[in-house]
Amino acid sequence: MGRRSTGRTNRTTLEERVAKERGRPRTSTVLWEGVARLLEAAAGSGGPGSAELTVVDLGGGTGGLAVRVAALGHRVVVVDPSPDALAALERRTVEAGLSDRVRSLQGDASDLAAVLEPGSVDVLLCHGVLEVVDDPAAALRAAHTVLRPGGRLSLLVAQWPATVLSRVLAGHLDQALHVLSDPDHRWSGHDPLRRRFDRASATALAEAVGFDVTAVEGTRTFSDVVPSAGTGSDDALALLRELESRASASPELLGLAGHLHLHATR
Repeated sequence: MGRRSTGRTNRTTLEERVAKERGRPRTSTVLWEGVARLLEAAAGSGGPGSAELTVVDLGGGTGGLAVRVAALGHRVVVVDPSPDALAALERRTVEAGLSDRVRSLQGDASDLAAVLEPGSVDVLLCHGVLEVVDDPAAALRAAHTVLRPGGRLSLLVAQWPATVLSRVLAGHLDQALHVLSDPDHRWSGHDPLRRRFDRASATALAEAVGFDVTAVEGTRTFSDVVPSAGTGSDDALALLRELESRASASPELLGLAGHLHLHATR
């Protein structure tokens, strides 16, 4: 819907990656805790009777995050360009007994303002979207339009410094150098992401369209560089989760995070 075929291909690749990552216990805890805090703040900002929120998950795919949000008692709209992902979402919500709280709309970031009423959304989740769309600023402007005044944005973006480190640790020094020199911080022309961000660029982009960034947290600070064999036991996994939790709020370690989770208000 208004997307070039190459954009759709990249997006499908990212959806598959995000869906896998959301289901991995190594990485999901810190991000989910951040989202839960944002939802709690949004639910408390509207006074009595405002606990049930209208939440939009832009690019929500098969609904791994949407189902968790709906289980908290909120109503969720998943907007995604993939009919296959939305079909899987429908099956998932039926299995979870949440089909009355989750609905789907086929579309992408460029369609957002056309499929949703302006000012009708309390919280908008925009995770792994800005890296693949044609115009990140336009996507955020559309998000700003559909959010109500005081509405909350949960923005998750891939961060390029962590990619440099991961490429070096993997022995791909040429790719690490390419990330540093490329204006979009891609590791090669085969990189499935069209761009990556850092704290300054992501914050500036959100603020330029009218958002007030209230917090920036790191996610996947260590998970992408710790071998899976090193977290094979429950004790090791618990330690990794504790490391990730503490690193998420550390200004010194924020630059190493694989993803940045920005909390913002309209």
